[in-house]
Amino acid sequence: MRWLTLYARSRQVPTSAAAVTLVALVVWALNQGAPGPVDLGTAVLVLTTNVAAASVGLGGRDVVLERTAAIRWVPRRAAHVLLIGAFAGAALLAVQAVGAKLAPTEVVVRDSAGLVGLAALGAALCGAQLAWTLPTGWLAIALLIPAPDGRVGEVIDWMIFPPGTTASTATAYALLATGTVVYAVAGPRR
Repeated sequence: MRWLTLYARSRQVPTSAAAVTLVALVVWALNQGAPGPVDLGTAVLVLTTNVAAASVGLGGRDVVLERTAAIRWVPRRAAHVLLIGAFAGAALLAVQAVGAKLAPTEVVVRDSAGLVGLAALGAALCGAQLAWTLPTGWLAIALLIPAPDGRVGEVIDWMIFPPGTTASTATAYALLATGTVVYAVAGPRR
């Protein structure tokens, strides 16, 4: 169990967990007494913030050391990505359990999966310190730029479509699979 503690500390898990918890508390406090369901954009913003806060741990302090260690990194990296997504979504679902409903559970699961896949892809392409850029950039595109109608719009704006949209769900899970595999195999960029 000592290796898990060392791994968590080297990946800044306590700091990331504190940031995600703080975001959850702020969202809970701001939504006390809210009259009804809030826009999906708010829920996606919270999920993106959670994933961005946790994505800094997708790389350790010494990337070269990680590549030369005599342990299997692929399952550890894949598990780390999946746990970030689960924790980001669980934090929002916990806020919803005690406060205002921000988004359906299916949307929370879909969006946290897609966003963490983007963060993992960002870590592999840009490094762990910039892993947050892909999910944040895609969120900005989805919220600020009007998407075309039809399937292309459902793919581009996958995170703000209602549950049951096949193209949005497929895009999110494709991003999760691609990001997780690329990051697990290649690791964070130097």
